[in-house]
Amino acid sequence: MDSEMDSGMDKLKDLFSSGLVVANLGSDVFSDAIRTQDGTSFQVKWEIPCRGDEKLFSALELLRSREIDTSIEQANSRAVDILNESHPYIVGVGKAIDDIPGMADNLILHAGPPVTWDAMCGPMKGAVMGALIYEGFARSEKEAAELAASGRICFEPCHHHGTVGPMAGVVSPSMPVWIIENKTHGRKAYCTLNEGLGKVLRYGAFSEEVIARLKWMEATLAPLLREAIEIGGEIDLRTLIAQALQMGDEGHNRNRAGTSLLIRELAPAVVRSGASDADKAEVLSFMHSNDHFFLNLTMPAGKSCLDAIAGIEGCTVLTAMARNGTEFGIRVSMLPDRWFTAPAPRVDGLYLGGFTEEDANPDIGDSTICGTYGIGGFAMAAAPAIVEFVGGSPADALRFTLNMYEISAGESSSFRIPALGFRGTPTGIDVVKVVEKGIVPAVNTGIAHKDPGIGQVGAGLVEPPMSVFEDAFEAVYEHFKTRMKEEP
Repeated sequence: MDSEMDSGMDKLKDLFSSGLVVANLGSDVFSDAIRTQDGTSFQVKWEIPCRGDEKLFSALELLRSREIDTSIEQANSRAVDILNESHPYIVGVGKAIDDIPGMADNLILHAGPPVTWDAMCGPMKGAVMGALIYEGFARSEKEAAELAASGRICFEPCHHHGTVGPMAGVVSPSMPVWIIENKTHGRKAYCTLNEGLGKVLRYGAFSEEVIARLKWMEATLAPLLREAIEIGGEIDLRTLIAQALQMGDEGHNRNRAGTSLLIRELAPAVVRSGASDADKAEVLSFMHSNDHFFLNLTMPAGKSCLDAIAGIEGCTVLTAMARNGTEFGIRVSMLPDRWFTAPAPRVDGLYLGGFTEEDANPDIGDSTICGTYGIGGFAMAAAPAIVEFVGGSPADALRFTLNMYEISAGESSSFRIPALGFRGTPTGIDVVKVVEKGIVPAVNTGIAHKDPGIGQVGAGLVEPPMSVFEDAFEAVYEHFKTRMKEEP
């Protein structure tokens, strides 16, 4: 007995005679105090689950029970596997009325969750009016506004038709669209061609120059691109996106490398096409002058892959984040037909000369599909130069990506980040983890003027409303609670 006591005393002496090593859970002040006394302290990163909300924490206890947690983990793991297997290709350029499922002559598609004409924001209304003028349905802003409000024009989200659109995201029947196919799972997605920056339809501008550019895209750009793909063959988008991330892009607000790689793929076939030399030169110059041309391909690439995980029982991974300038909305795999929405937030950003925060419209666009897919805001560490466009610092870009691993179900096997030792990008936003950890997805975006007809005024970072994730989280909880009651 005495020998055991002596041994215990020796261990106690060793503990206090050696350097103090502490794992600190809580305020950094305690770690700092240990270090000032020549001790070593490791700060354990920890937050109160569900931000201390008792109702949400109670729901979390059920979701983290062994049986349900295992079910969710298996479903989410399957979703990540599907995303990693998915292989999107550019298979053609078509026309909205001919190729988009469910498109109709009197239908206008828009970005974000459902919204009516009277609830649309300024840039969304501007883009709709521009589309009606472009289609020849109206001759002026006044006629277009009256037609849009008449009930003769229908409005539906792009997402309901396998489509995505940047900013206002407006798609009308005659517009040319990229056709993307996820070859692994047979899912197709669609997106209009990118107009460039400045005064463009997607930012709500509808002047004569905007309409003239759209007409040129329909008559010259689209047919030439269609022929180039027929000549050169389908284009592997997954490979292009992976290469672009290793060249400094993040696939959403920085697409310089992606656009350059796309031009390399298309240029030989463009030269071999039957178009006139003048048209060939004009098309190549247009793509060369528009670094965002590739954005309208990363978006449907993500859409074609995320649609493949919609409807997985027990899967809490998001299949969409989208904004219509009035509301921010999300969709969850296991609840495929539901939108969870809240008012669209303001963007914290950098403004073009002559514009300020007072001019800005709330967040808008389907381009958050990029982050949902595992690029965009989730891959900002791959694109430190993005901060010159959206604000912040290179350290912020790295921090954003590292935080996103906390709320993701897995990592990409294709999209890798050089600055993180070629680690795969965080992939598959888990709504349960978002609420549990109190971390919302990172989003970078453009900023549209609040009034119709003006266009882009800046770019920046935006924090999605936590309430949409909490609402989806509670719906997930209710689903599992009901399922438990129904099971014998």
